[in-house]
Amino acid sequence: MIAAFEYFAPKTVREALSLLAKYKEEAKIIAGGQSMLVVMKQRLLTPEYLIDLKGITDLDYIKYDEGKGLRIGALTIHRAIEKSPVIQKHFGVLSEMEGNLATIQTRNWGTIGGNICHGDPAGDPAPVLIALKAKLKLASSAGERIVEAEEFSKDYLEVALEPNEMLTEIQVPTPPAHTGTAYEKLMVMKGDMSIIGAAVSITLDSKGGCGDARIALSNAASVPLRAKKAEKLLIGKTINNGLLTKAGEVASTEATPPADVHGSIEYRREMVKVFVKRVAQLALERAKAA
Repeated sequence: MIAAFEYFAPKTVREALSLLAKYKEEAKIIAGGQSMLVVMKQRLLTPEYLIDLKGITDLDYIKYDEGKGLRIGALTIHRAIEKSPVIQKHFGVLSEMEGNLATIQTRNWGTIGGNICHGDPAGDPAPVLIALKAKLKLASSAGERIVEAEEFSKDYLEVALEPNEMLTEIQVPTPPAHTGTAYEKLMVMKGDMSIIGAAVSITLDSKGGCGDARIALSNAASVPLRAKKAEKLLIGKTINNGLLTKAGEVASTEATPPADVHGSIEYRREMVKVFVKRVAQLALERAKAA
């Protein structure tokens, strides 16, 4: 049973930030509640005050500008991202990722901001956003600050939010020309959390070599993990099958995955090899076609 709490439903960002400034550590934010309610039922969280952001319509938007890139309000539901024509055209990997996130019922209520702030390393959005070089806008009553997506998760279910802060926006830059990005995950059933997942972005230079690469893994550590050594192996080289195999092997050595009923540490490391190679190959094909 959920412990008793006092409930607030602010209608503006300013009102929400005022409540956070007042109650600080004693308060928790809820948006769609798809993750928060689970941990509250388990009494892993027992906040004195619950601040429901769902009614703040100003944080529900998808905007795109070729110069500024993509802007997604923190309260945008997963289904809206999945079905957005703008995202499908310019950031297709986000739509693909969302289409395999949980169930349609969850995607129709859960929010992108809530998923990111939950801080589960098995979540789908974070590694894709890291591969896309996304940034997160955090707000408090004292002002705003920008955090790189890859620096937001600090540990399992811990993120870089101060008690008086909330996530307001996800910012994704327009990718350079000849860039391809892909994401796939190993799961028991469609929509399940990842056993292992990999997001890869590859940018080709004018000669067809790898000008830049980003590799981010889900459920391979206590946070969404960027495999920097594997990236370094690709950058500056002409990518071939053997190099992708090696990149997967290097990424597996960077991973420190958990062991549970779905897979041992050794199994997950083997799957990192498979998925990094597989997803990088798809990203490379997309980069060549871009």
